[in-house]
Amino acid sequence: MIRLNRRVLEQLDPQAPDVAGVCTTLQYAIELEHATIPVYLYALYSLDVARNPQIVEIIESVVFEEMLHMTLAANVLNALGGTPAIGQPGFIPAYPGPLPGGVESELTVSLRPFSMEQLALFLAIEQPENPHIYHSCSDDLDADKPITIGQFYTAISVALGQLGDAAFVRPPRHQVGPELMTNAVVVTDVASAQKALAIIIDQGEGTSTSPLEVTGGGYAHYYRFMQIQKQHYLVYDPHVGPGEKAYSYSGLPIEFDAGGVYPVPSDPSAAGYPAGSQQRVLCDRFNYSYTALLRALDAFLGGDNTGRQMDVAIGLMMSLKSQAKAMMSGIPDPGRFTGPSFEYRGSDPAGER
Repeated sequence: MIRLNRRVLEQLDPQAPDVAGVCTTLQYAIELEHATIPVYLYALYSLDVARNPQIVEIIESVVFEEMLHMTLAANVLNALGGTPAIGQPGFIPAYPGPLPGGVESELTVSLRPFSMEQLALFLAIEQPENPHIYHSCSDDLDADKPITIGQFYTAISVALGQLGDAAFVRPPRHQVGPELMTNAVVVTDVASAQKALAIIIDQGEGTSTSPLEVTGGGYAHYYRFMQIQKQHYLVYDPHVGPGEKAYSYSGLPIEFDAGGVYPVPSDPSAAGYPAGSQQRVLCDRFNYSYTALLRALDAFLGGDNTGRQMDVAIGLMMSLKSQAKAMMSGIPDPGRFTGPSFEYRGSDPAGER
């Protein structure tokens, strides 16, 4: 599981939290939710979708919800009068390295092509504090009492309750609603803010009695990824036990074709490709598009919450997807497989040649 350094809660006075401290902590949350996305995307785009369609579908579904979580945290931050900071160089974590927030563990997050070893990293990231144990699933729990993701968001939720409705800006500002993003919550008061944070916990960890999400209707992220490891879908199975025990990894098979993974490098960097090479050009171009996307999201989540700006962000996402899939599959040079490095690139590489 992700174990967060207690520093991430330093700004939350448990006796008398203030708005500024809660806003600082919510910025940590946005950075943490984003940090997993490049890791999942790198593995996702390393897969030949024709040979591993089920795994592609599972990872894509998790990425979409991580983006929702960023949006929900930003909605709460905006509702308190703060502003998300997304388009700056320091927003992007360095890979390999820990996740933002000072993780108290040996968990090092890397950009690597999909493998069962990388899947184990995904499971470590998403593991809830008390995962439900289903047929053939027997991971041991850590005996420590660290600050988990659930505890992190719960602490923010408690602080919001102590602040009360008076802490929220009137009228509501810079909110991304469900008309722009499915399952987004417009935050106007304590109840709606706590609902938004509960969705983040629920979709990541499941409920206390079920692997199912309350919002979205699918399985929480940990159990979705576990399906790949178990090579079968998780299904309701009343024969194995009552209530929350009535699930097993006994659904349709999920096949992993190791030959359907492109041989891209692990933890690439733009500087690691020779200057002037086709690989360097492709990596620089990708990073410029990635930076443009972060800036577009910065505007979208920071006040320009319009359909037009949403279209700009979606267009950049589609561009990133096509660039990554091409360069990682050996296009335009079938002999060279180029991994995107997800680094900040503020200048257009086309203007430097």
